Amino acid sequence: MQLTVLGCSGSAPGPDLPTSGYLVEAGGVRIVVELGSGVFGALMRHCDPFDLDAVLLSHLHLDHCADFSSLTVYRREHPEPPYDVTERRLRVFAPSHAPSRLAAAHAADRASLARTDLTEEFDFVPLAPGRYAVGPVEVEVAAVRHICEAYGFRISYEGVSLVFSGDTVPCPDLVRLARGADLLLADSAWRTQAGRANYLHMSGREAGEVAAAAGVRRLVLTHVLPWSDREGVLADAAEVFPGPVSLATPGATYPLTP
Repeated sequence: MQLTVLGCSGSAPGPDLPTSGYLVEAGGVRIVVELGSGVFGALMRHCDPFDLDAVLLSHLHLDHCADFSSLTVYRREHPEPPYDVTERRLRVFAPSHAPSRLAAAHAADRASLARTDLTEEFDFVPLAPGRYAVGPVEVEVAAVRHICEAYGFRISYEGVSLVFSGDTVPCPDLVRLARGADLLLADSAWRTQAGRANYLHMSGREAGEVAAAAGVRRLVLTHVLPWSDREGVLADAAEVFPGPVSLATPGATYPLTP
């Protein structure tokens, strides 16, 4: 299994720093996890978007799904697609309201919204806690605690597992999902939660505490806000997590082996 970071900025992009997006490759399967602002262009450096086998969207805030519109235009308007996209619809695992929410970006006006439909190109699978298969790859889904419907993912193949927290505060279901994982890609927006609305994001220290409680092998911090102290977030996590810990950076790859 290999993880490639396409974007990792939290809430808004930074200079040359797209928001959330990750490419996971395992067993001949390519899965893009999140499609935030600027991620689609980064994805094209690593694979043809027509070669994707699935899209995972943890929730529908724009810093996690804005570039789904770019993927839609690419599949609809490309003059020489390698296959009929209506016969080989791309599976999209996302919250239940994704079809209407994502279609709204392509409606000409309010009156045409009800007639705007993306299901000819995409096969939407509504998320719920449980297990799903993308070819030989297993995706386990757990609900996490954010200000909207949101999920974390455990992606497993041949004894190797990667966990993506999505946007969340620490919660028991996230610790359970991450138990013994080879890598935890954890939301780490800032150094302290003080003064922030509850159920938004973890701090670096909280991400480190979740990683330690779950006994993961490696921690990668992502979704750091562009105005946050990145090195401080990293130092806070390293104080409480005894294993390897690093900051996600665009283009970074993480080969995972048993």
